[in-house]
Parts: sequence; structure tokens; C-alpha cells
Amino acid sequence: MATVFDHHRPIIVGIDGSAAALAAVRWAAREASARKLPLTLVHVQPGPSRYHDAKVAAAMRPVLREQAKKWLHEALDAACAEVPDLNPTIELRDAEVVAALLEMSADAAMVVLGARGTGGFTGMLVGSTATSVVAAASCPVTVVRTPQLGSSKTGGPVVVGVDGSPASEAAIKFAFEEASLRGASLIAVHTWTEVYLDPELNVDRIAFDTTLLEEREHELLAQRLAGWQEKYPDVLVTRVVTKGRPVRALLGYDEHAQLIVVGSRGLGGYHGMLLGSTSQALMHYALTPLAVVRC
Repeated sequence: MATVFDHHRPIIVGIDGSAAALAAVRWAAREASARKLPLTLVHVQPGPSRYHDAKVAAAMRPVLREQAKKWLHEALDAACAEVPDLNPTIELRDAEVVAALLEMSADAAMVVLGARGTGGFTGMLVGSTATSVVAAASCPVTVVRTPQLGSSKTGGPVVVGVDGSPASEAAIKFAFEEASLRGASLIAVHTWTEVYLDPELNVDRIAFDTTLLEEREHELLAQRLAGWQEKYPDVLVTRVVTKGRPVRALLGYDEHAQLIVVGSRGLGGYHGMLLGSTSQALMHYALTPLAVVRC
């Protein structure tokens, strides 16, 4: 897996001509500039097998390529307008979309996708394509929604979900790096729930004082952050320990955060389930750019 700060690896942005893809380009341009990384804008054009008639596919191919080139140059203009000295590269690939993006992720620092596209890979957050890219990419994947008119979150905190899993550890590392780069504060959110007996026993939840349990959760969060706070002393960290579900807790910061960071699969995941319920839910509902980091 690519390290987060390998300066020889580019940030890859998926382009499909949508407004969300252009928002992703602008976000990625700022990210690449801050990290001093190259930026690659890519459009993946599926092969003719997606069409029922081979003659129609052959006739459409040059038209689709011209459209793809137009989209790529629009994206290039948007990136250069955002960061004039960035000098991005563009790439047009004929391939299956998910396979191509996953292949590129092996040599990328990050993949960035728009949240709503034109029916292509950047618009299918509730479908298999974007979910597959986020779940299986070899590098962090950031999903960017089209910003609302007049909105600006560049001064907000970075928020990271912490649950103690290996994926959470990778997310913490990424979040500290992002906060340091942006000169932003970091809010580390850890949630916990009360203990319940097996519902098959048909009894009420265990009645006990949760004070000790809550103290333990505070200690767990402090332990997870200790080494990183020493490594990034410039980052002001706020620890939040709250009872409840992680999705709800993290969405509580959605309006003001400039970035939300989570691991791809936490403690509640199953072997072979690469994308956890928290990251999936946030992909659907978070308006803030969402970075999903695999361990």
C-alpha cells in the first residue's frame, strides 16, 4: 500500500464531465499543492462491450473520445485556475472503470472522486462502482461533493473517527497529516455504547454504573492519540468521547468541518468486508469531503 506522504506518487482525480468532478478537481489541486505532489486527471472510457451493437459502438467511440477530451481539458482549466503553477497531467484510458482506478491507486498518494457524476463512476455512491473503488483502493480515497453556493469550509477543523481498529490507526495518521498541512485543528471523535445482554435471553439491558466504562473509553482515545500528538505538536487536538453511534457523532461536525476522515473498516466489520457501515453511511450523507483510509 502506498504511504500517505510518498512525494513521487500523484493524486489521481476521476473526471466524467460533472460539476462534482470539477469540485473534486479543485479540491485535489489544493491538496496536491499543499503536499507538493503531482496531479493526474483521468477519464476512463469503458470498452465497446457495454453496447449491444458492435457497429454502434464503433461509431460512438470517436465521439465519446472527443467528449472525454473536452471534459479533461475543462478539468485541466479548473485545476490551473485553482492553483496556477500546479501543471497537472491528463490521461484518457480505455478500460473497465473500477479496474483502471484500482490499478492506478497502487501507485497513487490518493484517489479523489466527485460524489455525484453524470452516470459514470463518480456518481454512483449508492452503487457498486464508487463503493468498490473506496473499498479496494490501495491508497486513501476522498469523496468530494459539489459545494453549495457561498459555502466555505477552508477554515474548519479536520475530524477523525477513532475506534481503536487498525483502519482507525491509519485514519489517525492521515488526519494528523492533513491537519498539519492545513494549519487546522483536529477533532478526534470516539463513540461507545452500553453493554447489552444477548437479546435471545429476553432480558433488559444490564443495569450498572457506566462511569468506569466511560473513563476507560477516554483513556483508550488518549492512548491512540498520544504518539501522534508528539509527532505533530503544531496540531491542536480536541478529544471527544460520546455515547452513541459513530455516524451520528461524525455527522454532527459536517456543517463546520473541512474534512472528515475514517477508516475503511472498523471493529464492527467482518473478515472480507472491506468497507464498514460507518464509512458507507458517511459516503451517502456527509456534505464535507470524506477521506476513507485503508489500513
